[in-house]
Amino acid sequence: MKIKHLVPLAVLSCLLSCKNDKQDAYISIENLRQVYSSGDASTWPEPTLDSLIDKSTFEDIGVLPAMTYPEDNAYSKEKAKLGKTLFFDPRLSVSGQIACASCHNPELGWTDNLTRSFGHDRQTGGRNSMTIVNSGYAHTLFWDGRASSLEDQAQFPIGDPLEMNENLTIAVDKIATIEGYKPLFEKAFGNDSISLKRIQYAIATFERTLKSPKSKFDKFISGKADKFNDQEVLGLHLFRTKAQCINCHNTPYFSDNQFHNDGQTLFGSKNEDFGRYNVTKNMEDIGKFRTPTIREVSRTGPWMHNGHFPSLLDIVEFYNLGNPVVIQKKYLGTARDSLIPDPSPLSRKLHLDKPEIAAILAFIETLSTANRRILLPELPK
Repeated sequence: MKIKHLVPLAVLSCLLSCKNDKQDAYISIENLRQVYSSGDASTWPEPTLDSLIDKSTFEDIGVLPAMTYPEDNAYSKEKAKLGKTLFFDPRLSVSGQIACASCHNPELGWTDNLTRSFGHDRQTGGRNSMTIVNSGYAHTLFWDGRASSLEDQAQFPIGDPLEMNENLTIAVDKIATIEGYKPLFEKAFGNDSISLKRIQYAIATFERTLKSPKSKFDKFISGKADKFNDQEVLGLHLFRTKAQCINCHNTPYFSDNQFHNDGQTLFGSKNEDFGRYNVTKNMEDIGKFRTPTIREVSRTGPWMHNGHFPSLLDIVEFYNLGNPVVIQKKYLGTARDSLIPDPSPLSRKLHLDKPEIAAILAFIETLSTANRRILLPELPK
């Protein structure tokens, strides 16, 4: 349904200049408030989608659906309890000092708020830790998508020499020697047999329980019109239209679960990272990284795969400039220079002014929720 209630342009604080593919109009903030908070997303203004976006599969932002669990790893509270215990147990690491929770701290948005995480022997990893909140909605895991599921993901940190640095077989054997784990495995799986697969499945089950409660955004679009102030309403609309954030940060998960090159390969530097290419070895994937969710994003800084962005303002301004780090290949001469990837054509100047940037940041804040205290498990002996 098209918006028909149009009013002349007044001042910026009250009106939004908005161009749609099918109509040029100035739409009032109050009108946008009524439409976006109607509880019916079919009445929303059409999103501004790039021609590269497949409109037949595009899914708009919205309230998160119920979490689904794989058929071969159904939910049970006993399995989730076991997974939570394993998640906080540092004995899965060779040093006995590093747990999954070391990089995914519940008090820090289930990340560590470090530029790049450190692991075994205080070695610094190559990437920023992503939050695991809502990770059950991700199609692949890690910045480069090397894990196909949460079950698959759970084994990687244990064996990574920069993280927990433990041989997977030895890690399982250590857990198996802890008598206190046997009743937990029996309740979760029907017997006390301990295996790598069961450890992975239990941790994955726990991680799927880490879902955001309803945010300010969720409440607003579900009918509570007074939850957003005018700036937040404007920010939501800009997010879906002029700023084109919706091209990548779509679906209720606020991620398209795809991989994009936004010019952060840092080619030739000590922090060079080819991203998805490291997994696929496909030249077209050089510099591509998985689109992170921006739910809870205000609690999970610093940002980007390398942690080089200390504020959300830095990120919005970076995209507003249309990727200012583009290098002209014609001025470079070595064979390796030919590997420098072209950034995604989705990265282009947005021409957002300061009030619009402030509005987008205000909207992004509405996607985060208050920190909730979690009871730490008592580790078995």
